[in-house]
Amino acid sequence: MTEIKLLERISINPEICHGQPCIRGLRYPVTFMLELLSSGMTHAEILEDYEDLEEADILAVLLFAARLSQVKSVTRLAS
Repeated sequence: MTEIKLLERISINPEICHGQPCIRGLRYPVTFMLELLSSGMTHAEILEDYEDLEEADILAVLLFAARLSQVKSVTRLAS
């Protein structure tokens, strides 16, 4: 699957999860999936627990996070 196709799996809708990036509009925020992965859950464990997800969804989350990490600068908005 191409990067473009993977990134199309991430949706942003102001009416779903307060506009947070989610997987295919399923109300699984990208941040939630990243937390599961960083806690040590494997792809297989996540897919077993969340049966409406697919392997490509997890890859899309990782690609989306990688793209966000390529931001050139970060500005503090509030203290």
